[in-house]
Amino acid sequence: MTSQARPSPVLGQAFETPRYRIQTVPNTPPPPPDLANSSTAAPKEIDRFPCAQCGADYRYDPSDGTLTCSHCGHQSEIEEQPAHAGSLRELDFKSALAETLPLMEMEVTRVTSCPNCAAQVEFSDETHASECPFCATPVVADTGENRHIKPKGVLPFALQERAAQSAMSKWLGGLWFAPNGLKEYARKGRRMEGIYVPYWTYDAQTRSRYTGQRGTVYYETETYQDDGETKTRQVERVRWTPVSGRVARFFDDILVLASKSLPKRYTDALQPWDLSALEPYQPRYLAGFRAEAYVLDLEEGYQEAKDHMERVIANDVRSDIGGDRQRIGTINTDISEVTFKHILLPVWLAAYKYRGKSYRFVVNGQTGRVQGERPYSFWKIAGAVALVAVALAIVAYFASQN
Repeated sequence: MTSQARPSPVLGQAFETPRYRIQTVPNTPPPPPDLANSSTAAPKEIDRFPCAQCGADYRYDPSDGTLTCSHCGHQSEIEEQPAHAGSLRELDFKSALAETLPLMEMEVTRVTSCPNCAAQVEFSDETHASECPFCATPVVADTGENRHIKPKGVLPFALQERAAQSAMSKWLGGLWFAPNGLKEYARKGRRMEGIYVPYWTYDAQTRSRYTGQRGTVYYETETYQDDGETKTRQVERVRWTPVSGRVARFFDDILVLASKSLPKRYTDALQPWDLSALEPYQPRYLAGFRAEAYVLDLEEGYQEAKDHMERVIANDVRSDIGGDRQRIGTINTDISEVTFKHILLPVWLAAYKYRGKSYRFVVNGQTGRVQGERPYSFWKIAGAVALVAVALAIVAYFASQN
């Protein structure tokens, strides 16, 4: 299949994309960033939410959707933002590529890169060393500023850590040939990191023109010889007819992972996500959690979204051609009205080291679906092979006695 897209010339312009970070909501307010060399982005807001009763930090509680004090248990409701739909409105893709988005859509943060997996980790002012939540590698604070597009929406955690641990333990406990240390890890219910993972969503209107062939199946009676006897049989044939036509489709919220810190095959397998539960972005939802910044830039994400559109449009073309068989010659697609938004989706993450290698497990923070990497125990596999060999030898022995 040949699929060609004809976007606006603006869509082909270069888009300078900086490095990004994992945002940690600090326990104490960080100093305001120096914006002397950053005239196009707003400073990062101070994301600290002190308890109204004792002054300790609030943490977002997935069980009831409130802010709960980790010290005294006092709860505070999260105020709903007015004009919910307006605050989740899409942003114009062309404006983003031309770097002409409103200043309020941008922010500046300070980050450090993990030396192992390249995740971008932000430290609070008083923290100088930590462990990367993605690969358990020690990370030491450095300096560095990054400018990026603010999140538009957030899907709040619906699953508490205990429920995520239970889901992961059940998944790990069912793995064949897993090392004993891994199952012990699951049994102890080791701490998990709650992380908001960055995604892009894309909307687009597409109109496609195609050429191809429609195949109609028919049958002919054929005679043949079988051991000197004349017989007949029905043979399938296809009659091909040239066709052309048009199809149109509006794509809504094509979801593209904007992180490279986790294996894409695992995060993709965490779907589906109920995006109707998205809330307008408020830092309060991040209280007590981390939020990774995107490293797949907007234009790279758009290319992945276009690949998805091409596959769907090809299916639309086959349906429009009709008949019993279809052949697609060409597809020429005009893409317009491209918009996007940056959103954060909830993932519980655990990292386990076995023989010097890191293994990661992820749990969908909305549904509890589990995916992850896993090590194998050489001795368990060798033992299983030996048992099978013994069993086959016994069967062969008794068979020979008969």
